[in-house]
Amino acid sequence: MTSDPVRHVHLIAAGRYHDIDFARLELLKLFAELPALRTSVASGYQDVASLAAADVLVTYTCDIAPDAAETAALRAFLARGGRWIALHGTNALLDFRDDGRIGVQAGHDDFMDMIGTRFRAHPAIGPFRVEVDDPAHPLTAGIAAFEIIDELYLFEPRGDVKTLLHSRFTGSCAPFAAADWDTDHAPVMYLHDVGPGGVLYLGLGHCRSHYDPSPNGAFVPHPLRCAWAYPVYYELLRRALRWGLDIQA
Repeated sequence: MTSDPVRHVHLIAAGRYHDIDFARLELLKLFAELPALRTSVASGYQDVASLAAADVLVTYTCDIAPDAAETAALRAFLARGGRWIALHGTNALLDFRDDGRIGVQAGHDDFMDMIGTRFRAHPAIGPFRVEVDDPAHPLTAGIAAFEIIDELYLFEPRGDVKTLLHSRFTGSCAPFAAADWDTDHAPVMYLHDVGPGGVLYLGLGHCRSHYDPSPNGAFVPHPLRCAWAYPVYYELLRRALRWGLDIQA
């Protein structure tokens, strides 16, 4: 019998407007499928020691960002070849304006540049089609275009990315300040190189329980699981983890 080398993943699950507990548990269950994978868990970017020891970083966040020292730790992680799997709202920092519109916070430019995009808006949760850009890539090989019900995040580009999955959207995203969109290539999953390291961003994965406060304070009568209700999402997450750990399929 031969043993696999122990690898380390650092998970940051935190933020607002999402069922963070649900997402955290689902991700930990996926990590447990790899017996040699050891996990540290944080509720923000402050645990720079665990990040420094990690082979891969996974973030499921919304409306939180690292401070200057924590951003430098992220940059150092990528500079030594670390891989970062950024999920759903990691690039979303919101600004609730007096006129009722939702903008995005200014600043945090180095953080957004590392991710490769900045969230600007999303239409109401609903069905959309996800298309495959590169059917030969290991992250997408054998995955056909699919329909899904989720939040379709729409981004401002912050660097060169290799899009692996995309969708289309034409219409209004009110009450977001960036309300009007007409795009036939909205990235859903992409790769972004940062020196010897890299980022895989997967924008799917909204979830809310009854009691997660929303921007409008609405009670959720039926918990939302969106992409988490689809086997294809779990397959994408498993492949992302293999990419992060450089495990060949």
